[in-house]
Amino acid sequence: MSAYVVMMREQTTDQAAMDTYASLAPLAREGHAVTPLVKYGALNILEGPSFEGCLIHRFPTVKAAEAWYYSPQYQQAVKHRHQGAQYRVFIVEGIDG
Repeated sequence: MSAYVVMMREQTTDQAAMDTYASLAPLAREGHAVTPLVKYGALNILEGPSFEGCLIHRFPTVKAAEAWYYSPQYQQAVKHRHQGAQYRVFIVEGIDG
């Protein structure tokens, strides 16, 4: 069953750290079956508190999404995201037709 990693950027606190993250994070996709679907496009919040942006990646399974997230390559990048912004990040199972 497909899985989606959803990253909601709530507030940027250090743009330089986010720039470093932006240069490293794409490299972490190498070797993983990831399909980028949404990358911080125009946002229209209909309910709930506002946030700065959203990213969504599709993976073939939850295990594949977890393998990417916990990979050494992504963990090297994510420390810069943690320094640079407040995020809400989760994996959600999709519906396969």
